[in-house]
Amino acid sequence: MFSIFNGRKAAQYIFFEMLPSFILGLMVFISIILMFQVLRLTEFALVHGVSLKVIGEIVGYVIISLLPVLFPMALLFSVLLTYGRLSQDSEIVAMKASGLAMGTLLLPAVVLAIMVGTISAQTSFVIAPWGNRQFEVLFSRLANTKATAVIKEGTFAEGFFDMVVYANEVNSKEGRLKKVFIYDEKNGDVPLTIIAKEGSVMPDPERPGQEVLLRLNNGEIHRQAKTHTKISFDSYDVHFAEPDYTEEKAKSPQSLTLEEVRERLKEDIKDPEQKRIMETELHKRWAISLLCVVFALIGVGLGTTTNRRAAKAGGMIMCIGLIIFYWVLYVAAEGAARSGAIPVPIAIWAPNIIFGALAFESLRRNWN
Repeated sequence: MFSIFNGRKAAQYIFFEMLPSFILGLMVFISIILMFQVLRLTEFALVHGVSLKVIGEIVGYVIISLLPVLFPMALLFSVLLTYGRLSQDSEIVAMKASGLAMGTLLLPAVVLAIMVGTISAQTSFVIAPWGNRQFEVLFSRLANTKATAVIKEGTFAEGFFDMVVYANEVNSKEGRLKKVFIYDEKNGDVPLTIIAKEGSVMPDPERPGQEVLLRLNNGEIHRQAKTHTKISFDSYDVHFAEPDYTEEKAKSPQSLTLEEVRERLKEDIKDPEQKRIMETELHKRWAISLLCVVFALIGVGLGTTTNRRAAKAGGMIMCIGLIIFYWVLYVAAEGAARSGAIPVPIAIWAPNIIFGALAFESLRRNWN
Protein backbone atom coordinates (compact mmCIF):
# COMPACT_ATOMS: atom_id res chain seq x y z
CA MET A 1 0.00 0.00 0.00
CA PHE A 2 2.88 2.34 0.90
CA SER A 3 4.59 1.87 -2.48
CA ILE A 4 1.32 2.37 -4.35
CA PHE A 5 0.69 5.59 -2.43
CA ASN A 6 4.24 6.75 -3.07
CA GLY A 7 3.90 5.87 -6.76
CA ARG A 8 0.70 7.85 -7.13
CA LYS A 9 2.11 10.89 -5.33
CA ALA A 10 5.33 10.72 -7.36
CA ALA A 11 3.40 10.49 -10.64
CA GLN A 12 1.23 13.48 -9.68
CA TYR A 13 4.30 15.44 -8.62
CA ILE A 14 6.09 14.82 -11.94
CA PHE A 15 2.94 15.51 -13.98
CA PHE A 16 2.28 18.90 -12.40
CA GLU A 17 5.97 19.76 -12.65
CA MET A 18 5.73 19.34 -16.43
CA LEU A 19 2.68 21.56 -16.98
CA PRO A 20 4.32 24.98 -16.37
CA SER A 21 7.34 24.07 -18.50
CA PHE A 22 5.01 22.84 -21.27
CA ILE A 23 3.22 26.20 -21.34
CA LEU A 24 6.59 27.96 -21.18
CA GLY A 25 7.88 25.85 -24.07
CA LEU A 26 4.79 26.66 -26.13
CA MET A 27 5.34 30.38 -25.54
CA VAL A 28 9.05 30.09 -26.38
CA PHE A 29 8.45 28.34 -29.70
CA ILE A 30 5.60 30.70 -30.63
CA SER A 31 7.98 33.61 -29.96
CA ILE A 32 10.65 32.02 -32.15
CA ILE A 33 8.13 31.57 -34.98
CA LEU A 34 7.04 35.21 -34.68
CA MET A 35 10.67 36.38 -34.74
CA PHE A 36 11.03 34.83 -38.18
CA GLN A 37 7.84 36.63 -39.28
CA VAL A 38 8.92 40.10 -38.10
CA LEU A 39 10.19 41.27 -41.51
CA ARG A 40 7.07 40.00 -43.25
CA LEU A 41 4.78 41.68 -40.70
CA THR A 42 6.79 44.90 -40.99
CA GLU A 43 6.29 44.83 -44.76
CA PHE A 44 2.53 44.44 -44.30
CA ALA A 45 2.46 47.36 -41.87
CA LEU A 46 4.72 49.79 -43.75
CA VAL A 47 4.41 48.86 -47.42
CA HIS A 48 0.82 47.65 -47.59
CA GLY A 49 -0.38 50.05 -44.90
CA VAL A 50 -2.48 47.42 -43.11
CA SER A 51 -3.90 48.10 -39.66
CA LEU A 52 -2.75 46.55 -36.38
CA LYS A 53 -6.02 44.60 -36.32
CA VAL A 54 -5.16 42.90 -39.62
CA ILE A 55 -1.60 42.21 -38.44
CA GLY A 56 -3.10 40.63 -35.32
CA GLU A 57 -5.26 38.43 -37.55
CA ILE A 58 -2.20 37.38 -39.57
CA VAL A 59 -0.29 36.49 -36.39
CA GLY A 60 -3.27 34.53 -35.06
CA TYR A 61 -3.76 32.54 -38.26
CA VAL A 62 -0.02 31.77 -38.53
CA ILE A 63 0.06 30.48 -34.94
CA ILE A 64 -3.10 28.40 -35.41
CA SER A 65 -1.77 26.81 -38.61
CA LEU A 66 1.50 25.88 -36.85
CA LEU A 67 -0.02 24.53 -33.61
CA PRO A 68 0.22 20.85 -34.69
CA VAL A 69 4.03 21.11 -34.85
CA LEU A 70 4.34 23.46 -31.86
CA PHE A 71 2.64 21.03 -29.46
CA PRO A 72 5.18 18.18 -29.86
CA MET A 73 8.10 20.60 -29.61
CA ALA A 74 6.73 22.16 -26.42
CA LEU A 75 6.14 18.69 -24.98
CA LEU A 76 9.72 17.62 -25.68
CA PHE A 77 10.94 20.83 -24.05
CA SER A 78 8.78 20.16 -20.98
CA VAL A 79 9.75 16.50 -20.54
CA LEU A 80 13.47 17.09 -21.08
CA LEU A 81 13.54 20.02 -18.68
CA THR A 82 11.46 18.31 -15.97
CA TYR A 83 13.16 14.91 -16.00
CA GLY A 84 16.55 16.55 -16.49
CA ARG A 85 16.03 18.64 -13.36
CA LEU A 86 14.80 15.63 -11.38
CA SER A 87 17.87 13.70 -12.47
CA GLN A 88 20.17 16.63 -11.73
CA ASP A 89 18.72 16.98 -8.20
CA SER A 90 19.02 13.19 -7.66
CA GLU A 91 15.23 12.92 -7.21
CA ILE A 92 15.05 10.17 -9.84
CA VAL A 93 17.66 8.17 -7.91
CA ALA A 94 15.74 8.72 -4.66
CA MET A 95 12.46 7.58 -6.23
CA LYS A 96 14.07 4.44 -7.62
CA ALA A 97 15.69 3.75 -4.24
CA SER A 98 12.27 3.98 -2.57
CA GLY A 99 11.08 1.12 -4.76
CA LEU A 100 9.38 2.98 -7.60
CA ALA A 101 9.61 1.23 -10.96
CA MET A 102 10.74 3.01 -14.11
CA GLY A 103 7.25 2.47 -15.51
CA THR A 104 5.78 4.59 -12.71
CA LEU A 105 8.23 7.39 -13.47
CA LEU A 106 7.40 7.13 -17.17
CA LEU A 107 3.62 7.24 -16.65
CA PRO A 108 3.20 11.05 -16.15
CA ALA A 109 5.02 11.81 -19.41
CA VAL A 110 2.92 9.25 -21.30
CA VAL A 111 -0.33 10.62 -19.85
CA LEU A 112 0.62 14.20 -20.78
CA ALA A 113 1.72 13.01 -24.23
CA ILE A 114 -1.65 11.34 -24.85
CA MET A 115 -3.50 14.47 -23.73
CA VAL A 116 -1.36 16.81 -25.84
CA GLY A 117 -1.40 14.34 -28.75
CA THR A 118 -5.21 14.27 -28.72
CA ILE A 119 -5.35 18.07 -28.81
CA SER A 120 -2.65 18.13 -31.50
CA ALA A 121 -4.61 15.62 -33.60
CA GLN A 122 -7.80 17.65 -33.41
CA THR A 123 -5.82 20.76 -34.29
CA SER A 124 -4.08 19.04 -37.19
CA PHE A 125 -7.28 17.50 -38.57
CA VAL A 126 -9.58 20.54 -38.40
CA ILE A 127 -8.37 23.71 -36.66
CA ALA A 128 -4.98 24.21 -38.35
CA PRO A 129 -6.45 23.75 -41.88
CA TRP A 130 -9.06 26.38 -41.00
CA GLY A 131 -6.34 28.78 -39.81
CA ASN A 132 -4.28 28.15 -42.93
CA ARG A 133 -7.30 28.78 -45.16
CA GLN A 134 -8.15 32.02 -43.37
CA PHE A 135 -4.56 33.15 -43.87
CA GLU A 136 -4.76 32.33 -47.60
CA VAL A 137 -7.97 34.34 -47.97
CA LEU A 138 -6.57 37.26 -46.00
CA PHE A 139 -3.31 37.23 -47.96
CA SER A 140 -5.29 37.18 -51.21
CA ARG A 141 -7.24 40.20 -50.04
CA LEU A 142 -4.07 42.04 -49.06
CA ALA A 143 -2.65 41.41 -52.52
CA ASN A 144 -5.06 44.05 -53.80
CA THR A 145 -3.18 46.70 -51.81
CA LYS A 146 0.01 45.87 -53.72
CA ALA A 147 -1.12 48.01 -56.63
CA THR A 148 -0.91 51.25 -54.63
CA ALA A 149 1.91 50.05 -52.37
CA VAL A 150 4.43 49.98 -55.22
CA ILE A 151 3.37 53.38 -56.62
CA LYS A 152 5.38 56.07 -54.90
CA GLU A 153 4.25 59.66 -54.88
CA GLY A 154 6.01 61.69 -57.57
CA THR A 155 8.03 58.70 -58.81
CA PHE A 156 7.83 56.68 -62.02
CA ALA A 157 7.09 53.05 -61.08
CA GLU A 158 8.57 50.80 -63.76
CA GLY A 159 7.71 47.16 -64.29
CA PHE A 160 4.24 47.68 -62.83
CA PHE A 161 2.28 44.97 -64.70
CA ASP A 162 4.64 45.70 -67.63
CA MET A 163 3.69 49.38 -67.50
CA VAL A 164 5.17 52.63 -66.23
CA VAL A 165 2.93 54.44 -63.74
CA TYR A 166 3.27 57.89 -62.25
CA ALA A 167 0.99 59.66 -59.78
CA ASN A 168 1.48 63.11 -58.33
CA GLU A 169 -0.39 62.19 -55.14
CA VAL A 170 -0.87 58.69 -53.65
CA ASN A 171 -3.09 57.61 -50.77
CA SER A 172 -2.09 53.96 -50.26
CA LYS A 173 -4.62 53.29 -47.49
CA GLU A 174 -7.63 54.45 -49.51
CA GLY A 175 -6.16 53.43 -52.88
CA ARG A 176 -6.61 56.89 -54.38
CA LEU A 177 -4.33 58.51 -56.98
CA LYS A 178 -4.26 62.03 -58.39
CA LYS A 179 -2.77 63.31 -61.67
CA VAL A 180 -2.07 59.85 -63.04
CA PHE A 181 0.19 59.03 -65.99
CA ILE A 182 0.36 55.48 -67.44
CA TYR A 183 2.63 54.35 -70.27
CA ASP A 184 1.68 50.92 -71.63
CA GLU A 185 3.96 49.25 -74.18
CA LYS A 186 2.61 45.70 -73.93
CA ASN A 187 1.39 46.00 -77.52
CA GLY A 188 4.94 46.48 -78.79
CA ASP A 189 5.05 48.97 -81.65
CA VAL A 190 1.79 50.63 -80.60
CA PRO A 191 2.40 52.16 -77.16
CA LEU A 192 -0.51 53.53 -75.18
CA THR A 193 -0.40 56.60 -72.98
CA ILE A 194 -3.16 57.33 -70.48
CA ILE A 195 -3.47 60.60 -68.57
CA ALA A 196 -6.13 61.13 -65.90
CA LYS A 197 -6.89 63.71 -63.22
CA GLU A 198 -7.59 61.03 -60.62
CA GLY A 199 -7.95 57.31 -60.13
CA SER A 200 -8.78 54.72 -57.51
CA VAL A 201 -7.60 51.14 -56.98
CA MET A 202 -10.17 48.59 -55.86
CA PRO A 203 -10.90 44.85 -56.03
CA ASP A 204 -12.44 43.82 -59.32
CA PRO A 205 -16.17 43.33 -58.50
CA GLU A 206 -16.35 40.49 -61.04
CA ARG A 207 -13.37 38.63 -59.47
CA PRO A 208 -12.99 39.95 -55.91
CA GLY A 209 -9.70 38.89 -54.33
CA GLN A 210 -8.41 37.70 -57.69
CA GLU A 211 -7.90 40.85 -59.80
CA VAL A 212 -7.33 44.55 -59.24
CA LEU A 213 -9.30 47.31 -60.93
CA LEU A 214 -7.84 50.79 -61.55
CA ARG A 215 -10.68 53.21 -62.27
CA LEU A 216 -9.51 56.44 -63.92
CA ASN A 217 -11.63 59.60 -64.11
CA ASN A 218 -11.50 62.62 -66.44
CA GLY A 219 -8.64 61.73 -68.71
CA GLU A 220 -7.34 61.01 -72.18
CA ILE A 221 -5.95 57.99 -74.03
CA HIS A 222 -3.22 58.60 -76.61
CA ARG A 223 -2.28 55.90 -79.11
CA GLN A 224 0.69 56.49 -81.40
CA ALA A 225 0.63 54.24 -84.48
CA LYS A 226 0.87 55.50 -88.06
CA THR A 227 -1.48 58.23 -86.95
CA HIS A 228 -2.01 59.74 -83.55
CA THR A 229 -5.29 58.81 -81.86
CA LYS A 230 -6.72 60.70 -78.91
CA ILE A 231 -9.74 59.55 -76.90
CA SER A 232 -11.22 61.53 -74.01
CA PHE A 233 -13.13 59.75 -71.24
CA ASP A 234 -15.05 60.49 -68.06
CA SER A 235 -14.38 57.05 -66.60
CA TYR A 236 -12.04 54.29 -67.78
CA ASP A 237 -11.32 50.94 -66.12
CA VAL A 238 -7.94 49.21 -66.31
CA HIS A 239 -7.88 45.58 -65.15
CA PHE A 240 -4.77 44.17 -63.49
CA ALA A 241 -4.29 40.47 -62.78
CA GLU A 242 -1.71 39.31 -60.26
CA PRO A 243 -0.02 36.11 -61.57
CA ASP A 244 -0.74 34.29 -58.31
CA TYR A 245 -4.42 35.20 -58.33
CA THR A 246 -5.54 34.88 -61.94
CA GLU A 247 -7.37 31.64 -61.19
CA GLU A 248 -9.99 30.96 -58.58
CA LYS A 249 -8.09 30.01 -55.47
CA ALA A 250 -9.01 26.50 -54.43
CA LYS A 251 -8.02 25.17 -51.04
CA SER A 252 -4.38 24.18 -50.80
CA PRO A 253 -3.66 20.67 -49.42
CA GLN A 254 -2.64 22.26 -46.11
CA SER A 255 -6.07 23.94 -45.89
CA LEU A 256 -8.02 20.71 -46.28
CA THR A 257 -9.43 18.98 -43.22
CA LEU A 258 -8.58 15.32 -42.72
CA GLU A 259 -12.02 14.33 -43.97
CA GLU A 260 -11.59 16.46 -47.10
CA VAL A 261 -8.20 14.86 -47.76
CA ARG A 262 -9.80 11.42 -47.53
CA GLU A 263 -12.57 12.48 -49.90
CA ARG A 264 -9.99 13.72 -52.42
CA LEU A 265 -8.16 10.39 -52.25
CA LYS A 266 -11.41 8.55 -53.00
CA GLU A 267 -11.66 10.49 -56.25
CA ASP A 268 -9.93 9.35 -59.41
CA ILE A 269 -6.77 11.49 -59.29
CA LYS A 270 -5.04 11.03 -62.64
CA ASP A 271 -1.97 13.11 -61.81
CA PRO A 272 0.42 10.86 -59.81
CA GLU A 273 2.11 13.86 -58.21
CA GLN A 274 -1.19 15.25 -56.93
CA LYS A 275 -2.10 11.85 -55.53
CA ARG A 276 1.23 11.63 -53.71
CA ILE A 277 0.68 15.11 -52.28
CA MET A 278 -2.70 14.07 -50.88
CA GLU A 279 -1.32 10.81 -49.49
CA THR A 280 1.53 12.75 -47.90
CA GLU A 281 -0.94 15.14 -46.30
CA LEU A 282 -2.98 12.23 -44.89
CA HIS A 283 -0.03 10.42 -43.32
CA LYS A 284 1.56 13.68 -42.16
CA ARG A 285 -1.47 14.60 -40.03
CA TRP A 286 -1.30 11.28 -38.16
CA ALA A 287 2.50 11.17 -37.92
CA ILE A 288 2.75 14.63 -36.35
CA SER A 289 -0.06 13.84 -33.90
CA LEU A 290 1.66 10.64 -32.71
CA LEU A 291 4.97 12.49 -32.55
CA CYS A 292 3.89 13.71 -29.10
CA VAL A 293 4.23 10.20 -27.67
CA VAL A 294 7.57 9.65 -29.41
CA PHE A 295 8.96 12.95 -28.11
CA ALA A 296 7.71 12.18 -24.59
CA LEU A 297 9.47 8.80 -24.55
CA ILE A 298 12.73 10.18 -25.90
CA GLY A 299 12.48 13.10 -23.47
CA VAL A 300 12.23 10.75 -20.48
CA GLY A 301 15.00 8.51 -21.79
CA LEU A 302 17.47 11.32 -22.44
CA GLY A 303 16.32 13.52 -19.56
CA THR A 304 16.98 10.87 -16.91
CA THR A 305 20.47 10.20 -18.28
CA THR A 306 21.50 13.86 -18.34
CA ASN A 307 24.81 14.55 -16.63
CA ARG A 308 24.33 16.09 -13.21
CA ARG A 309 26.71 18.89 -14.05
CA ALA A 310 24.57 19.90 -17.01
CA ALA A 311 22.57 22.98 -16.21
CA LYS A 312 19.00 23.61 -17.27
CA ALA A 313 20.38 25.29 -20.38
CA GLY A 314 21.72 21.87 -21.37
CA GLY A 315 18.17 20.55 -21.62
CA MET A 316 17.19 23.47 -23.83
CA ILE A 317 20.19 22.93 -26.11
CA MET A 318 19.43 19.20 -26.34
CA CYS A 319 15.78 19.99 -27.08
CA ILE A 320 16.63 22.38 -29.92
CA GLY A 321 19.21 19.94 -31.29
CA LEU A 322 16.69 17.07 -31.36
CA ILE A 323 14.02 19.26 -32.94
CA ILE A 324 16.36 20.48 -35.67
CA PHE A 325 17.55 16.93 -36.36
CA TYR A 326 13.98 15.63 -36.52
CA TRP A 327 12.70 18.34 -38.86
CA VAL A 328 15.71 18.12 -41.18
CA LEU A 329 15.05 14.38 -41.39
CA TYR A 330 11.32 14.94 -41.83
CA VAL A 331 11.66 17.60 -44.57
CA ALA A 332 14.00 15.31 -46.51
CA ALA A 333 11.58 12.39 -46.09
CA GLU A 334 8.57 14.47 -47.16
CA GLY A 335 10.45 15.68 -50.23
CA ALA A 336 11.25 12.07 -51.13
CA ALA A 337 7.59 11.14 -50.65
CA ARG A 338 6.29 13.95 -52.86
CA SER A 339 8.80 13.18 -55.61
CA GLY A 340 7.96 9.48 -55.53
CA ALA A 341 11.52 8.42 -54.66
CA ILE A 342 10.22 6.60 -51.55
CA PRO A 343 6.69 5.26 -50.94
CA VAL A 344 4.69 7.85 -49.01
CA PRO A 345 3.91 5.78 -45.86
CA ILE A 346 7.54 4.68 -45.44
CA ALA A 347 8.93 8.19 -45.98
CA ILE A 348 6.51 10.03 -43.68
CA TRP A 349 6.69 7.52 -40.82
CA ALA A 350 10.47 6.93 -41.04
CA PRO A 351 11.46 9.88 -38.77
CA ASN A 352 8.99 8.75 -36.09
CA ILE A 353 10.30 5.18 -36.29
CA ILE A 354 13.93 6.32 -36.04
CA PHE A 355 13.24 8.55 -33.05
CA GLY A 356 11.05 5.86 -31.50
CA ALA A 357 13.93 3.38 -31.70
CA LEU A 358 16.23 5.96 -30.11
CA ALA A 359 13.66 6.51 -27.34
CA PHE A 360 13.28 2.80 -26.55
CA GLU A 361 17.05 2.32 -26.48
CA SER A 362 17.53 5.16 -24.00
CA LEU A 363 14.63 3.87 -21.88
CA ARG A 364 16.02 0.33 -21.94
CA ARG A 365 19.27 1.54 -20.44
CA ASN A 366 17.42 3.36 -17.67
CA TRP A 367 15.09 0.43 -17.08
CA ASN A 368 18.04 -1.81 -16.38
